Amino acid sequence: MTTDSEPQDAPKTSGIGVKIGLLVLVVATIAIAYTQFGDLLSLENLAKQEAQLRAFQTDHPVLVYGAAFLVYVAVAGLSLPGAAVLTLVYGWYFGLARGVVLVSFASTAGATVAFLLSRFLFRDSIQKRFGKRLENFNQSFEREGPFFLFTLRLIPAVPFFVINAVMGLTPIRVGTFWWVSQLGMFAATVVYVYAGASVPNLQTLADNGIGAVFSPRQLSQIVFAFVLLGLFPLIVRFAMKFIHRGTPQHAIDSQAE
Repeated sequence: MTTDSEPQDAPKTSGIGVKIGLLVLVVATIAIAYTQFGDLLSLENLAKQEAQLRAFQTDHPVLVYGAAFLVYVAVAGLSLPGAAVLTLVYGWYFGLARGVVLVSFASTAGATVAFLLSRFLFRDSIQKRFGKRLENFNQSFEREGPFFLFTLRLIPAVPFFVINAVMGLTPIRVGTFWWVSQLGMFAATVVYVYAGASVPNLQTLADNGIGAVFSPRQLSQIVFAFVLLGLFPLIVRFAMKFIHRGTPQHAIDSQAE
């Protein structure tokens, strides 16, 4: 004998099964990619194949650009370690202008993939469990979310994969996440691609890292500048609220008219 709840429970069970299956697939892909291909993308290994990489780019430019884009999207989308190294390598391999364009769009595409994975896998369960507690947060985030995301993107101390995962749990729209991330990550992309494009060869980059271009003092200044740049939207937002709060109500009404 069947009950009325069975048809309703079946789609829920199926949905949970799909999410679990996707989660297992993602974890397995990350494990395989890290164990099988992690060494291939290391600076030390790439430095040994420097001449071959240059020759292959000359012979197959379209294939190289397409593969480079997909590799970066996969690394960023699956939150694999090595995105910073890839950015440096792309700067060396493609040059400043082409490297910035490639990394900028590939990193945003990868971040959006990670964002969507987090949203699909975890958002419903988080909202169901803490829905009432998150009501005010969700309402505030719909208004302030782009500013908050932009600030986080500009502060290098916050790992990008953490931002992608956390933002997937919020009500921010996919389109908003994409364009704010595109703008917010652009400054750091330019710095890292410039660093890669400025080194004479990969072996120098492998030996010294980003220090081949920037001294520790310069790096500290760059990080400090990013922090200030990231805090700037929040400071402006706070100042506008403070000014608005101190403005008499009749003045606000007259401005609205």
